[in-house]
Amino acid sequence: MTMTEQRFDRTESDEAIPAPPPASRPAAETAAGEQKPTLLDQMGGPMGFVYSTLPVVVFVAADAVLPLSPTIGISLAVGAALTVFRLVRGERFSSAIGGLLGIGVAVGIVAWTGSAKDFFVLGIWMALAGFVVTFSSVLARRPLTGVVWKLVHGGERDWRGDPMTLRAHDIATLAVAAVFGARFVVKEWLYLADSTTWLAIAKIAMGTPLTVLAALVVLWAFRRTTKRLAI
Repeated sequence: MTMTEQRFDRTESDEAIPAPPPASRPAAETAAGEQKPTLLDQMGGPMGFVYSTLPVVVFVAADAVLPLSPTIGISLAVGAALTVFRLVRGERFSSAIGGLLGIGVAVGIVAWTGSAKDFFVLGIWMALAGFVVTFSSVLARRPLTGVVWKLVHGGERDWRGDPMTLRAHDIATLAVAAVFGARFVVKEWLYLADSTTWLAIAKIAMGTPLTVLAALVVLWAFRRTTKRLAI
């Protein structure tokens, strides 16, 4: 084989199988080039907070100065604009359209009842349902976060047989239940007080911030369980 053929073969092989990084390259540098998404990123990042907040702010602001029918129209227009914006940014269709469907259901209830505060009624009852499901799972000694962890890991490991693991998922599931319960109690109280503006404030303040806190506890339980049972 000639020198030229050897060079060609070596070049072709290098294209097919990427060369490993030099041994002298620090591991930290390699890790830095492959940064994992943060918890906030996985939940939609700052834009996710905007997507959930903007329709609420627009609805309440419009309701303060306009009759109910124009308020509903403006809310739907904003929801549609956000959906188009998210699709243009390359987000999944199901995620983008989900926000529009939520707004559509909320304003549909408002149009049916004729009361602006009913924009929040779906979220109130969903919070109650979430509390009942999560708290009941703890009482049944099958905390929901543990059930989810088992499904994610193939459904084979006996996580309930380890007392420390079961306790960790009790704590995590109770944290989620506490968020749902707090949302229901506060929003139901404001709903009965006919305070649409404070309902909006409560929805924003108890939305993403509390979700992140609960997710951190769930993440702790998942990692603890994985360390004890899956490694």
